[in-house]
Amino acid sequence: MLSGQKQTIKKPNGSYFLTLTVVGWVDIFTRKRYQKIIIETFQYYIKHRGLNIYSFCVMSNHIHLIANTNGTNSLSDVIRDVKKYSSRQIIRAIHNETESRREWLLDYFSKCADSHTKTQNFKVWQDGNHAIELFNERFTWTKVQYIHQNDVRAGIISSSEYWKYSSAGYYQEMESVLPEVFRLIAPVNFK
Repeated sequence: MLSGQKQTIKKPNGSYFLTLTVVGWVDIFTRKRYQKIIIETFQYYIKHRGLNIYSFCVMSNHIHLIANTNGTNSLSDVIRDVKKYSSRQIIRAIHNETESRREWLLDYFSKCADSHTKTQNFKVWQDGNHAIELFNERFTWTKVQYIHQNDVRAGIISSSEYWKYSSAGYYQEMESVLPEVFRLIAPVNFK
């Protein structure tokens, strides 16, 4: 890819590896309440807007996922709305629940919104979603493995299947906070 070229969702019904990143790489998802908000947001958009998730991992300041839609809505529209809705819910939770970083978070997210013409009060997510189209089974499976090992590489956990906010355990037939995930099957002879 050429330097400066944006990675965007070009095919509305394509399958993509996406990265949703918090502005300034703020560690918002270190709190369970915010992790819960993103999972509940995904569940709503799966049920009501045709979002399909095949793999995901919620990190402290970003989320990786493999997704597409059932065709009733474009993936870019659904992801835009996921970010918009989860932003409102996260800001509401910061306002209404115990949060030691409340003033700092609200101030930071407000300053990020000030420099952004489309956002009114608070900006939680960076623009874009680092979309990489999944063009074949082997490439897709490398992205699934990348997602499932992200928490291990970051030192959050020693074995990926035990990170609650990832689909890795679900791929190992364990319980999941997001059982709506569609499990992919590894290609034959994949190493």
